[in-house]
Amino acid sequence: MKGLILGCAALLPLLAAAQDWHYEVRINAPHGLESLLEDNLDLVRYRKSPRMDRDQLQRMLRAAPEQIKTLAATAGYYTPAVDIRLDDSGTPTVRIEVVPGEPVRVGEVDIRLAGFESTAAAPFDQQALKAGWGLPAGSVFRQDEWEKAKRDLLRAVVQTRYPRAQMTASEAVVDPETRRALLHVTLESGPEMRFGELKIEGLRRYPASVVRNLNPIKPGDYYSEAALQAYQGKLQDTGYFANVEVSADLSALLDEQIAAAADKAEGTPPPAAMAPLPLLVRVVENRRKTASVGIGFSTNTGARTSGTYDDLDVFGLKMKSALTLETKRQSARSDFYFPTTADGYNDSFGAALERKDIEGEITRTGSIAAKRAWGTPLLEHSISIEYLNESKTVNRVLSSHSQSLPITYAATWRKVDNLVFPTQGHVINATLGGALLPLLTDEKFLRATARGITYRPLSPASTVILRAEIGALASARQDGVPTTYLFRAGGDNSVRGYAYQELGVQQGDATVGGRYLVTGSAEYQYWFKPAWGAALFYDAGNAANSLGGLHPKSGYGAGVRYKSPVGPINVDLAYGHATGKVRLHFSLGFTF
Repeated sequence: MKGLILGCAALLPLLAAAQDWHYEVRINAPHGLESLLEDNLDLVRYRKSPRMDRDQLQRMLRAAPEQIKTLAATAGYYTPAVDIRLDDSGTPTVRIEVVPGEPVRVGEVDIRLAGFESTAAAPFDQQALKAGWGLPAGSVFRQDEWEKAKRDLLRAVVQTRYPRAQMTASEAVVDPETRRALLHVTLESGPEMRFGELKIEGLRRYPASVVRNLNPIKPGDYYSEAALQAYQGKLQDTGYFANVEVSADLSALLDEQIAAAADKAEGTPPPAAMAPLPLLVRVVENRRKTASVGIGFSTNTGARTSGTYDDLDVFGLKMKSALTLETKRQSARSDFYFPTTADGYNDSFGAALERKDIEGEITRTGSIAAKRAWGTPLLEHSISIEYLNESKTVNRVLSSHSQSLPITYAATWRKVDNLVFPTQGHVINATLGGALLPLLTDEKFLRATARGITYRPLSPASTVILRAEIGALASARQDGVPTTYLFRAGGDNSVRGYAYQELGVQQGDATVGGRYLVTGSAEYQYWFKPAWGAALFYDAGNAANSLGGLHPKSGYGAGVRYKSPVGPINVDLAYGHATGKVRLHFSLGFTF
């Protein structure tokens, strides 16, 4: 027994050594090919397997040259020179050297399109389809790019006019001696499809006009997945629905195909064209009433407590109400929204109460407003009329009480590569309005503003952002003009380095609004990771009662940028040159 125990003890180190046995792999090949081999070669994948031993390694060494050639062929190299050696000095190491040679390149590309109709009224551009082929003559023939090119070609067709298109043949003939690949693809269009009438499913509480009025697709329009997605996005943005699905009702197509098959069996000629596909909208309605509460903090207006209450069906209107209590501002408002009209207009009205205590000026405002908005995200228009009743206290002394009935037109032009995370393009916003009639107005005035922001990429990872804003107000006297329509500067989205609306006209120890505004900003962003970046910026601007009094105050600093799911988050540390103070600024998204 003692001898058996001693024998087992002697075997333990050998068993442990057998379990710990492993080897290393060193690959010398061009970078792209090296990564391909490291990800797929059995010698690499199983090098630390607990079942690995020297016999297993020898079997994989014998199979490795063919596996390497097969993998290299997928990258376009059909005649690689492969050298494999096992180095037993120290830890066993497999050394692989691959000289890929000249790659196989695409020679002739033969794309045949069958069944595609082309009429003078709406021709299908077959040449443009062929020109978009992703693996042109002269490019390196890689298996993954070959498969992708075929998928992209088919996708370009099924997304517009021909949703039943099929790839009936595809062939790649590779000649390793001439290093050329001859490609052949045949695409059958299937029947041309057009949209038919709108069908709506799932509505219980809201009128059909909520869905119908947003529909940009007319009966007879060619089938388009892009049009379906755009319509679905509009419906989701209304807030009425928890889920929206917009599609073409292909069940109608299936019924027609079954009927066509029966007619063919009976010898009846097929119809000249397929029937239109009904446009099917399936919705799941949101809960009618929702309420929420929250707390937060703004570097502009301080600590915040808020509550909201929404009702999606108040006499056929959508109601949104909110109560917000902040250190420097308190407000309560309720707005009612009509469903979008058949002409694309969005009408709303509402009322609000607000109190602000900013830089020694306290304002209390009650307002009632109505607004009509129309357009697209690329070009938005709105016109609004608002009645304001305001009292103002400056330096703890009641200085004025006024009322006004201004009308304002606003327009926003957007031309950016991405509406949420823009890196190239520009956005411009302009307003013109005022209270020009003596009706419910203590002081007539005219007001105009213009704001612009432009994104200029310097490299894939860096962008320069330039921003500017100007404003002017004309009136016989300033008393009687609501504070809301005067100008001040400073804060997160204005001149950083200064408190919220700190820059303006000095009146004793307080700062009040002026007739003119000019601000500008230059910012450099560098994204060292896809979601994380850093920024350097310089801001300047001021507000005053005269153009000569516009002495710009500057602020500059650095910040961190993060691409969150809801938009870019900006955290900045800025130095105000005029005050000698450093301030923290936090903002979400970009202005307008």
